[in-house]
Amino acid sequence: MTTSYDVVAIGNAIVDILAPADDAFIVAEGMNKGSMQLVFSPEEADALYAKMGPGQEVSGGSAANTVAGIAALGGTCGFIGQVADDQLGQVFAHDIKAAGVDFTTAARSGDPATARCLIFVTPDGQRTMNTFLGASQFLPAAALDRDMIRACKILYLEGYLWDPEEPRAAMREAIDLARQSGKIVAFTLSDVFCIARHGDDFRQLLADRLINILFANEAELCALARTDDLEAAIEQVAPQVNVLVVTRGEHGAYAITGKVRFGVHAQPVASVVDTTGAGDLFAAGVLHGIAAGKALDACLVQGAICAAEVISHVGARPQADLKALVAAKLG
Repeated sequence: MTTSYDVVAIGNAIVDILAPADDAFIVAEGMNKGSMQLVFSPEEADALYAKMGPGQEVSGGSAANTVAGIAALGGTCGFIGQVADDQLGQVFAHDIKAAGVDFTTAARSGDPATARCLIFVTPDGQRTMNTFLGASQFLPAAALDRDMIRACKILYLEGYLWDPEEPRAAMREAIDLARQSGKIVAFTLSDVFCIARHGDDFRQLLADRLINILFANEAELCALARTDDLEAAIEQVAPQVNVLVVTRGEHGAYAITGKVRFGVHAQPVASVVDTTGAGDLFAAGVLHGIAAGKALDACLVQGAICAAEVISHVGARPQADLKALVAAKLG
């Protein structure tokens, strides 16, 4: 094995299409502001796309954003995700490789098209996402790069990809392979809707001690624990993992390991332009720090620095020099 990886991620291979919108448009289209909803047909996706104002196309996908952030921090990363053999598939593959991430998954021929996420950004920086999963939901276990998984320190899995059956089976196989190889398995719950659909699966993963590091925001953690009380949710879930990371938006984040809790404040930003990718880049900072053997409190600060950078501009991939930003803050 000539290549080793800090983090290998499995997730949706998506091209984000971002455009500004006002609150009235969000209401008129029946969207839940600040959340993600699935678009189940290409026709529906095309109809919504036609209503978008001028926008920009950037490669996205939650776990893909995270490994792009880790690469920007100087980490070595791989990504496993399914694109179609079409123009957006080529855009995604080019962008993630250009970010310094190894991507070896072969493109899938025929329909459906490469996944896209139509993101409406309101003046307060909130993003409302409408995702057509397309080809990404057809990632088969046969497409797993097993050598890549065996060569990583951390396998990072995206809850969004748990929805379709084929990649769910692939992710279960990847978890088994990672654990057989003595790797750390990290998982992000992704969104409350994922828990509504697959909460029992996620709870079983934790009960079976298959997850070492769990990422969740406050709402997701409470949904997983079936309580409205954040502290009760932490008390229930934290003992089931080595590290529980709870993001709290503008209020910062917690990391709990055993009976020890660390906290970090959100980093100040001049203005919040677009919150797309904030959680993804926070995870990038934390996972890069863990892979590098940093103390958990320093990992949290690194995550907060990365999240602050990505919300200062449009798009979910870093634009500034993350290594320099972290060095300026942490040395």
